[in-house]
Amino acid sequence: MRNPLRFTRTLPILLALAAGAAYAGEPVTNAATPDAAPAALAIGATIPMAGVPMKGVDGKETTIAAAAGKKGTLVVFSCNACPWAQAWEQRITQAGNTYSKKGVGVIVINSNDPAKVADDGYEAMQARAKKLGMKFPYVVDATSDVARAFGATRTPEAYLFDAEGKLVYHGTIDDNAKEPAKVTQRYLDDALQAVSSGKEVTLQETKALGCGIKFRTKA
Repeated sequence: MRNPLRFTRTLPILLALAAGAAYAGEPVTNAATPDAAPAALAIGATIPMAGVPMKGVDGKETTIAAAAGKKGTLVVFSCNACPWAQAWEQRITQAGNTYSKKGVGVIVINSNDPAKVADDGYEAMQARAKKLGMKFPYVVDATSDVARAFGATRTPEAYLFDAEGKLVYHGTIDDNAKEPAKVTQRYLDDALQAVSSGKEVTLQETKALGCGIKFRTKA
């Protein structure tokens, strides 16, 4: 059963990130993106566009299907420059490195148009992945169509699929982007722990918070 969460800690997060957190002129809010994506995947949906090749920071192309794990698959839409993505990137990397050893495939996708935000370009992605120590694919969605297929609109935005390829968690990382020590609800980590143990995810949806994805213009 879908279990939407009403965030009670949104305001503290906004206040914590507000200073200097504008991203390419965009306020740090959950406002609609200029290029509206389709509705987000419903819980229980399968992975869309799983076979689309995307260039990774290692220079090789890979797909979501190739990154999939026996126990589940985590897909995170993120980027380099968004302050929300930066606030959560170490936690995302830690979770990815940890659970990729426990049978959960992990892939992080950058769907932003670097023509709109230069710091979201490929070389910056390579530097970011190296700095963070990512041990999983960080890839370019060169048309933004993968993000559109997922209905993703934020960076970061997480989609976790179980061993059968069904969506069991969608949303944000935890309840405090700015202050890791004050996190009380570890939404993604709890979901990953459940999936890696073959258990049911109890909280299946939270509200994704972050910068709007800078979609590439459709051809």
